[in-house]
Parts: sequence; structure tokens; C-alpha cells
Amino acid sequence: MALRFIGIDPETGQQGSPTVWVDEESAELVFQGWKPSIELEAECAATEVPGHAKGIPDHEAVVRVPARMVSMIREACDVAERRAGL
Repeated sequence: MALRFIGIDPETGQQGSPTVWVDEESAELVFQGWKPSIELEAECAATEVPGHAKGIPDHEAVVRVPARMVSMIREACDVAERRAGL
């Protein structure tokens, strides 16, 4: 795996912080974020979405990323698209 660092939440200092990378081999976005509250995770798990089973599979996770990181996420999307040849 070749992770390309895109950005880190500028407001979190030297503690653990939301971070965005691109896996350049798979052209996938990789996020580190805050764990959600139990209530938010339960709401996500209970929400019905067409074509999607209720619940959160064991191999998936819900993370929170602040809106101030939107520009970094856009950059990561651009990098992943170029890498995937889209």
C-alpha cells in the first residue's frame, strides 16, 4: 500500500487528529476521524437507505470528519480519480 498524505485537521494540534490520505495503489480515500457517539452510530445503523442493509458490518466503521476539511477531501478525490484514470 502506498499512502499519499493529503491533509490533517489544522485545529487539533499535536494530539490525534482527523487525517485524509489516498491509497495510490487502490485509488481509495482513507480517513482517520473521531469515533462517533453511541447515539450517532446507532442512528447510522438504524437508517434505511435503498439498496443498503440496515446496520454497520463488522468490517466497516463510522467516523466523523470536520467540515473544515472539505477542501482536503476534494483534493483527495481529485488524486484518487487521476490515479484510477477516471
